[in-house]
Amino acid sequence: MTTTPPTSGVDLFADEVVLDPYPVYAELRERGPVVHLPANGVYALTRYDVVRDALADWESYSSDSIAFNPSANEALAGTSLASDPPVHTRLRAALTENLSPRALRGLKPRIEAKADALVAELVERGSFDAVDALARAFPLEVVADLIGFTGHARDNMLRWGQAAMQVLGPMNRRTAENFPVAGELYAWCSQVRAEDLAEGSVGRGIFDAEARGAVEPGAAGHIIHQYLGAGVDTTVAAIGNIVALFAAHPDQLDLVRADPSLVPAAFNEVLRFWPPVNAWGRRATRDTVIEGTVVPAGAQIAVLFGAGNRDPRHYENPDAFLVARNPVDHLSFGYGPHGCAGQGLARLEAHAVIAALSRRVGRIVVGPETRVPGNTTRSIEVLPVLEVTSV
Repeated sequence: MTTTPPTSGVDLFADEVVLDPYPVYAELRERGPVVHLPANGVYALTRYDVVRDALADWESYSSDSIAFNPSANEALAGTSLASDPPVHTRLRAALTENLSPRALRGLKPRIEAKADALVAELVERGSFDAVDALARAFPLEVVADLIGFTGHARDNMLRWGQAAMQVLGPMNRRTAENFPVAGELYAWCSQVRAEDLAEGSVGRGIFDAEARGAVEPGAAGHIIHQYLGAGVDTTVAAIGNIVALFAAHPDQLDLVRADPSLVPAAFNEVLRFWPPVNAWGRRATRDTVIEGTVVPAGAQIAVLFGAGNRDPRHYENPDAFLVARNPVDHLSFGYGPHGCAGQGLARLEAHAVIAALSRRVGRIVVGPETRVPGNTTRSIEVLPVLEVTSV
């Protein structure tokens, strides 16, 4: 016997929800594994197993509707983010060629040295804004150097990356305001040439791959769009979260300092506890039964990573931040064919920051954090570090 999913009056994109979604996530999880939200026109997946299963099942849940408005989905059509196998398989291969563990291995010493030097400088300074001085400064420099951004593109990376994530929401004020900025990124990527990117960069390598036929003609710019559009704002959010969580839980930073092998586990727990992305879209390609309830064909799906990551059915004591938990199966990088293509680079950057903090920082004292509502990325806008003590 099948039934329709339970319904909730929640607006997933209301300011108060995107700023602190966890009480709403707990309420939705208890209503059911899938909940219909008429305010957003979506069916929200709320529990760990359901989220993971849907991410793996591209035949039932298509990526041709990752955004919550038709204009963004139309603009993304044909990209790796918004396509399904077999098209996605070919596009992703080109995207990840320069993000494989082997390709990233050569970057590791340089990224670790950058993180260590930056953290050392900030400790010496004593007080600073952790978002501007670290969470933004570090990944922007790493990605700019990696892709080979120079001049105008380098100057606009942050604006473009933020806008690319905002326009994935419903057609609300945030989406409307950011469409022109996201359009700047799209226009630049449509016109970029190999000579616009630094010699020896990954960006140049993508154009080389296009020239030898490994990438379809005209696809290089779209691949570069994904590096910037999907990889900057989320990494900025993750690094800001690292500082905020270690400031709030100094005992957990002590654990990493005492045992540096916990660095990867600490980042996994940061991602589980505060995913950089609140909601991601899918489209049901057919009537799908989820634990006895039917999601109709054509339905817009909202995948709630944070709800799954705090599901007590999967994680014991899920509302506690515990670096030794090492939740290697967290959902924040997605799962299945569309698992985050840039997660290797994100880990490299975050591990370098965590290791530098654990080596050089005794305690971090922060003021109140400031958050700005975002359609897709949940991040800290301002995090004043009032005092930092060295080890």
